Amino acid sequence: MLAKSQVKYIQSLGQKKFRDQEGVFVVEGPKMVKELLAASNLDLVTLVGVASFQEAGIPFTEVKESELQRVSFLSTPNQVLAVFRKPVFEDPRFEDSVSLVLDGIQDPGNLGTIVRIADWFGIRRLVCTPDSADVFNPKATQSTMGSISRVQVLYEDPIGWMDRYPDLPVYTAVLEGKSIYEQPAVRKGWIVIGNESRGIRGELLQRATHPITIPRIGQAESLNAAVATGIILSHLVGR
Repeated sequence: MLAKSQVKYIQSLGQKKFRDQEGVFVVEGPKMVKELLAASNLDLVTLVGVASFQEAGIPFTEVKESELQRVSFLSTPNQVLAVFRKPVFEDPRFEDSVSLVLDGIQDPGNLGTIVRIADWFGIRRLVCTPDSADVFNPKATQSTMGSISRVQVLYEDPIGWMDRYPDLPVYTAVLEGKSIYEQPAVRKGWIVIGNESRGIRGELLQRATHPITIPRIGQAESLNAAVATGIILSHLVGR
């Protein structure tokens, strides 16, 4: 059974200011919780679940379905909810790898999916502009499907990082650019993905060394940012 203070604490983590104050985030469901319990860079804070949830050697607070519903951020609670401390990573290094820059990606689900896609293609660092969604929003963390423990997400001005690594190429996803199908494979540099409605801001466009595009055949105005990221990484990094 959960005490009122525990219910209030977990519910408060739906707000960024409380997640930041506590340095924690929430994940739900047996698959994700078990995966993150095994991550070496995460510490468990709270684990609550219904009787059907079992994980060998890990104590948890058993609750009724109705109690789990009160604290769950899912429309349909999935057996277990965990609160973890935010992952600890080494200091970021960008010189010999491909990194993503996300400019104003404001939908948490999209952001979480991009983290998962980055993990699939072996990208270990994302730099998000400060106006991007919070990767520790419950919707975002669920969308990462466990990749939150493997991909470092930084919230800083990406131009500052680009200035520190002036020799790295900058690939910007734009409507008027070189087709990704004609672009050689990328082994290091920045790949910049912009906001779906306004694109990439001018300051970042000015840093572009390689404007790239996904050729449009039909009439759609734009692509979902996560879908575009997957297509671009598949052709530039995944070969």
